[in-house]
Amino acid sequence: MACNEERLAPGAGFAEHPHRDVEIVTWVVEGELTHEDSTGGRTVVRPGDVQRLSAGGGVRHSERNEGREPLTFVQLWLTPAPGFTSADAGAEPGYEVVRGLADSAPYVLERADAMLAVWRPAAGERIELPAAPWVYVHVVRGEIRLAEQTLTAGDAARITDGRGLSAHAPSGAELLVWAMRAEPSYG
Repeated sequence: MACNEERLAPGAGFAEHPHRDVEIVTWVVEGELTHEDSTGGRTVVRPGDVQRLSAGGGVRHSERNEGREPLTFVQLWLTPAPGFTSADAGAEPGYEVVRGLADSAPYVLERADAMLAVWRPAAGERIELPAAPWVYVHVVRGEIRLAEQTLTAGDAARITDGRGLSAHAPSGAELLVWAMRAEPSYG
């Protein structure tokens, strides 16, 4: 549905607001993100951590930079897969943080029929992108060459049927790579 790259000064943030029928995945690039939600959860998310908020039938949350350093994070919003919308059984809100997601380790979002992997290719390295019907690549740091295009920090590519496609990192990079098994819906 969306990908936002946010930058918050110390003390800044987003006041409590509602979400419904969305999977929100956050990757902290630098700084610390303080998350609070209506289920009573309060967490500090740091670089290398993946945060997932499943809104289900409805949840309220806030996000702030309570640290002393600037905060940068990438947040992706995904549509729930059939069977996980608020009208369906099992659509309670959910929350988790995975600390220190390892390079290329898959993070599966069953509610969105998607998988995230963080890739940190070294200078000169090539990585094979997933052979999925729909792939989304977001460059967090560095630059990559992808299908004759150069992408730098903050750039993204949406790929359909990209079988056999690889990304080359001329000087090292950090990428968020999403593999989706179903066509995305936009609304």
